[in-house]
Amino acid sequence: MLDFLREEGVSKHIIKGIEYFRKAYPSNAAGETCPRYMYYGREVWEQAAEALLCGENLLLAGSKATGKNVLAENLAALFGRPSFNVSFHINMDASFMIGADTFRDGKVTFRPGPVYQSASLGGFCILDEINMARNEALAVLHSALDFRRIINVPGYDAVTVHDAARFISTMNYGYAGTRELNEALASRFMIIHMPEITRENLEKLLRREFPDMKSKFAEQFSGLFIDIEKKCKSGELTPKVLDLRGLLDAVRLMHAGLSPVLALDMGITNKTFDSYEQSLVRDIISSRISQKTDAASLFG
Repeated sequence: MLDFLREEGVSKHIIKGIEYFRKAYPSNAAGETCPRYMYYGREVWEQAAEALLCGENLLLAGSKATGKNVLAENLAALFGRPSFNVSFHINMDASFMIGADTFRDGKVTFRPGPVYQSASLGGFCILDEINMARNEALAVLHSALDFRRIINVPGYDAVTVHDAARFISTMNYGYAGTRELNEALASRFMIIHMPEITRENLEKLLRREFPDMKSKFAEQFSGLFIDIEKKCKSGELTPKVLDLRGLLDAVRLMHAGLSPVLALDMGITNKTFDSYEQSLVRDIISSRISQKTDAASLFG
């Protein structure tokens, strides 16, 4: 991954800092991440890496398809730390994050949660959609995220947060069930507002994922995504159809031999259940990809 950062033009100073961090905190955990996708964007990489090197925690805020979770997983892999994920929902309580007593082998034992594991093992804890949880549930994180760096476990001793542990949160105001983030919690993070992926970076992503894709089609698919994004911004389409994962999954189906039109229907068009909106999306697709195009012609 350090070679990837060099290709992206990330500061040599930051790369040296990451190398020093990895030497200072060598990982022997089996849970180290192996990222499926790579995040593209030099400035965001530099902001995020520098904040983590300085011991800060990160909050990645942004709209759909900006790569928040991809960057979080990439950072854990880059720093050589095991990652633990928490996917928030309205009914989550502190016991899931910290841990709770459970009955095992005829006796009561403590079952550690992902926040406890991150703190004790020096892992990176990814708090996904943090603004979907109740503020009273998140209050247990306050002492772990500020200068105290401890976690109070009811019925047990307090746990000191490992020096290598970091907390990376993501949030999206556009999803149902989200709320304003508590000010006390927000103050414990360095915040990055994630930019939308550029056409150039999307082409890089497509070429990395599908090295045998012909250049003209990498340009067409990235252009297609940007076209849909513009329609969403103007209000002509709902954000439901703006799905970068869906585009990549559709191209993967094409790589396996499925017709591009059918694959894009599954990955993008059918993400909305409104027939009129589906027809608009199909019009955008047809302006970029001919219905006569077969899967074999995309690669080679």
